[in-house]
Amino acid sequence: MDRHTGKQIDDELAHIKQSVADILTTQIGTRIQRRDYGSNIPKLIDLPIDRVLILQIASCAVVALNKWEKRLNISQFKPEFTDGKITAKLVGTLANTNKNINYDNLLLGG
Repeated sequence: MDRHTGKQIDDELAHIKQSVADILTTQIGTRIQRRDYGSNIPKLIDLPIDRVLILQIASCAVVALNKWEKRLNISQFKPEFTDGKITAKLVGTLANTNKNINYDNLLLGG
């Protein structure tokens, strides 16, 4: 189901992209019946931007996605800081078909 419209999502790639965004922007501990769902990225959003932060965000993303999105195998996750926003580029393959996927401009915060 599309979280903005409530309509059914028929495209698996669109559903995975929505799932990835939800996992990465949900702070661990905020879901009532799934306390370990999400990532630690929301805790990092307001820290000073430097190379260490970029590595921390990438690490948190890959750990969370490996745990919660089994349909996806990640080969690259690259956070970017532009215009006061944190976005990311994700490159990987679908686990069941090995089809390449690329998601640009995944909004993580800002």
